[in-house]
Amino acid sequence: MIGSEPPTKIPAHVAIIMDGNGRWARRRALPRIMGHRQGVKTVKRIVTAARELGIGVLTLYAFSMENWRRPDEEVGALMGLLYDYLEGELDEMLGRNISFRAIGDLERLPERVRSKLYDTIDKTSENSGMILNLALSYGGRAEIARAARRLVEMCVSGAMRPDEIDEQAVAGCLDTADLPDPDLIIRTSGEMRLSNFLLFQAAYAEFYITDTLWPDFSRDELLRALHDYAGRERRFGLTSEQVYQKCIPKGS
Repeated sequence: MIGSEPPTKIPAHVAIIMDGNGRWARRRALPRIMGHRQGVKTVKRIVTAARELGIGVLTLYAFSMENWRRPDEEVGALMGLLYDYLEGELDEMLGRNISFRAIGDLERLPERVRSKLYDTIDKTSENSGMILNLALSYGGRAEIARAARRLVEMCVSGAMRPDEIDEQAVAGCLDTADLPDPDLIIRTSGEMRLSNFLLFQAAYAEFYITDTLWPDFSRDELLRALHDYAGRERRFGLTSEQVYQKCIPKGS
């Protein structure tokens, strides 16, 4: 049984697909917005836990490109929750030395929300304890398409040659260019798909799926995911023997 102590091996970057707010509310015969409100409470809880556990980057899939197709009332409520979260958590981020970031097509966000978002990014930019990265109006395919356009523009301008485009060049044009790739991707509610999340960056991420709905996700559940991750062997295409040899200090 996993206790309350963190494992010795903590992933540098944990990404979470927060799923199940609507089902949480439906099972309780509540409006969907109540599930989203409870989900915000979970965000606060998990951000605090991640900071205490020493996770360097926490990326949360908060609002996808596809979510814009939801009913206007629900989208409006979600934008209001996002605004309230940013306004209410700024002091907490500053106090806990958390740097706030956001990825996605941020220009689609309502001006009021976008202004608060950029203000939060600016005010926490000097913090160095942990990066909290929200994926907002985000889609992995759209992100890759934006990167491709940037690379084409660079080639047209003469800043680079087509034969210089490699994986590193593509990664450098993604929204996450200055962040490490996720080591661990957690998905709540039992669904087993990426849902257009960090498609390029997830190439060698470890996955942890839990049936727990996001509003019920806890520090203990996060610890279970971290302990599960710590017990895995990450080979990145190598054999177990090669990984073992890399871990042996030279001259031993």
